[in-house]
Amino acid sequence: MTTPFAILLPLLLLSISCHGASNMTCNEKERQVLLSFKQKLNDPSNRLVSWSAQQQDCCKWIGVTCNNITGRVTELNLTTPLDSGFLELSGEINPSLLELKFLTHLDLSLNYFVHSTIPSFLGSLESLRHLDLSFSGFKGLIPRQLGNLSNLQYLDLGYNYALSVDNLDWVSSLSSLEYLGLSGVDLHEQLAWPQVLCTLPSILELHLVSCQIDDNMIPPEVHSNFTSLQVLDLANNNLNHGIPPWISNFSTSLSELDLGNNFMQGEIPHFILEFQRLKKLDLQGNQFNGRIPESIVLFKHLESIILHNNSFNGPFPSSLVNLTFLRMLNLGHNQLNGSFPETLGFLSNLEELYLGNNLLTGGVPKTIGLLSNLVTLDVSSNSLEGPVEEEHFSKLSKLKQLHLSSTNLFLNVSAAWVPRFQLDFLLMGSCRVGPRFPTWLQIQKSLRILMISKSGISDMVPRWFWNWTVQLEFMDLSSNQISGNISAGVLFNSSTINLSSNNFKGQVPRLSNHVEVLNIANNSLSGPISQFFCEKLNWKNKLAVLDISNNLLSGDLGRCWMHWQSLMHLNLGSNQLFGEIHDSIGNLYGLESLRLNHNSFSGYVPSTLQNCSLLRFIDIGENKLSDTIPLWMWEMESLLVIRLRSNQFSGVITEKLCQLSSLIVLDLANNSLSGTIPNCWNNIKAMVVADDINSNPLQYSFGYDNNFDSYKQSLTLSPKGGELEYKDNLILVRIIDLSSNKFSGPIPSEISSLAALRFLNLAKNSLSGEI
Repeated sequence: MTTPFAILLPLLLLSISCHGASNMTCNEKERQVLLSFKQKLNDPSNRLVSWSAQQQDCCKWIGVTCNNITGRVTELNLTTPLDSGFLELSGEINPSLLELKFLTHLDLSLNYFVHSTIPSFLGSLESLRHLDLSFSGFKGLIPRQLGNLSNLQYLDLGYNYALSVDNLDWVSSLSSLEYLGLSGVDLHEQLAWPQVLCTLPSILELHLVSCQIDDNMIPPEVHSNFTSLQVLDLANNNLNHGIPPWISNFSTSLSELDLGNNFMQGEIPHFILEFQRLKKLDLQGNQFNGRIPESIVLFKHLESIILHNNSFNGPFPSSLVNLTFLRMLNLGHNQLNGSFPETLGFLSNLEELYLGNNLLTGGVPKTIGLLSNLVTLDVSSNSLEGPVEEEHFSKLSKLKQLHLSSTNLFLNVSAAWVPRFQLDFLLMGSCRVGPRFPTWLQIQKSLRILMISKSGISDMVPRWFWNWTVQLEFMDLSSNQISGNISAGVLFNSSTINLSSNNFKGQVPRLSNHVEVLNIANNSLSGPISQFFCEKLNWKNKLAVLDISNNLLSGDLGRCWMHWQSLMHLNLGSNQLFGEIHDSIGNLYGLESLRLNHNSFSGYVPSTLQNCSLLRFIDIGENKLSDTIPLWMWEMESLLVIRLRSNQFSGVITEKLCQLSSLIVLDLANNSLSGTIPNCWNNIKAMVVADDINSNPLQYSFGYDNNFDSYKQSLTLSPKGGELEYKDNLILVRIIDLSSNKFSGPIPSEISSLAALRFLNLAKNSLSGEI
């Protein structure tokens, strides 16, 4: 008879064995392999510090995973986590990896191997099931040897924009592949890519974003074997003939379809409605038109609809409210008209609602307040009108982003209102918030973006407000009638600050090193300007735009410009400044526009300004500057606008002026210039031909999250004795004003060849002849 001990002994031994296995340290040979691998890497953040001879167990090293029983390395995860603070790894991928015979998972994504090709030896890692090299800067040809990885289930080589492929046949050998990412890889010469990829029997996800695929690469007779395909992403290609019919072969399996930004035209084809299992449909950034079909309700499982930036018209499709699983609805930037549907309030799972930039009319229904899961609400840039009241927000406790800008809506809440939400974004520019200052902002502790410009506020700024703004990244209160003092103790911290066109008093505030744009123009700030520029606390700045024009600032400019070298646009016009413009202003090497007009500066234009080789716009008009116009100014070929009017300049202007081929505004009126006017104007090409302009070099663009704004130059010109301000259309202006000087001699005949010229004033000189 078997004793109980005899029965229990093998179990006891097995238990001891298993317990020992769970604490198995790494294989010594593989430990040395990893150390060799590390030697070829550059690790600027030292995040592989644990990979050392002192740490014996490589299974505890960061990014390393081992089998619990054998201790053999099975995974290397060396991606650079976003927002981790780590810098990317770079260098060389060591062939020593081939000694990791049990490696199944290799992730080197989000690194910086910009001088490296993908090593062909990776095709010999026979155990690999997961390979991710995306976003890592690899270049050259994708090695065909990757086709030897017969166990591979996940392959992502995407967003390495210098990668190319000479033949895709190797992909057909990856019979176990479930995920393929080739986004950013140029496939425009791979005419057979659909036929090759159709041979993958297990494929679930196919990501081919920005691969330069066009309609000619997809023959109509393609018959897909993608019976299991669930995700198809062909965004940012050139499928401008519409949705390819062969996609209809996936109707039984597809759950996500992304065809965004493909220049597709026409109406949504009916076969799309056969995708009964679809959860995400993204057709944004195309040219689809017509009505959004009511039959979209057939997508019973749909969670996300993105039809943003098309030309859909007609009323809001009422059947959308039957899509009860919907979490995102983005119909922005279309031509939808009619009223805001009250029944949207019944989409209880909705988290993001984008209806901005349409033609919607009427009011916002109070049923919107029932969307208890709503995080983002954007109805901006519509013709909506009427009140937005507390009831509209009754259950919106999760709301983070509120966009009501450029509507006729007005916020009608009590002074004691305490909203249930904590916003990140509040964009209510050109939407009536006032006349009272919105005191409920004080309890918004997470707000980062605040735009309430042109919102009808005519109140005193609360005392708590300035200290509260320390949390903001973007602040725009411009074009209201807000009054109050900007305290001398205020330290502005937001990257973009626009307080222009209000009634603020006090001094120019101190700046933290986060501030990039500061616009406090058109207020009543006072005090010596040199105090601001020579305040040591301000010197550690990265300010690119400073506009404090049209205030009551006084004094000279000081000599501290060497501490402001990040400045690109400087506007101190229309103040009470005087004295000489000090030579140190030439330290602003990145300066693109300089405006000191309507002050009382005297002396000469400092020659050091020629160090500002990027200067495009100079306006020093309406001062007391004298001497001759410096010759170097006619040699700065970057200049587009020269405005020196109403000073005391004398002397002549030479033919060097005509070297400025991009010049669009020349205003030298009301000086004491003499001599003849040069006859070389047809060399100024910008005045001969009005070229199409794709961008505006007279503005500074900046972004905050996924939004963009810009600081635009304006210019007041005086045609025919009046005054006109040009801003949005300044780049289109072509003006020459030499009036009220002492020029003599004939009017140059070449002026008549300036076909793009909009305005010419040669009056009050001693010229002869005709134009």
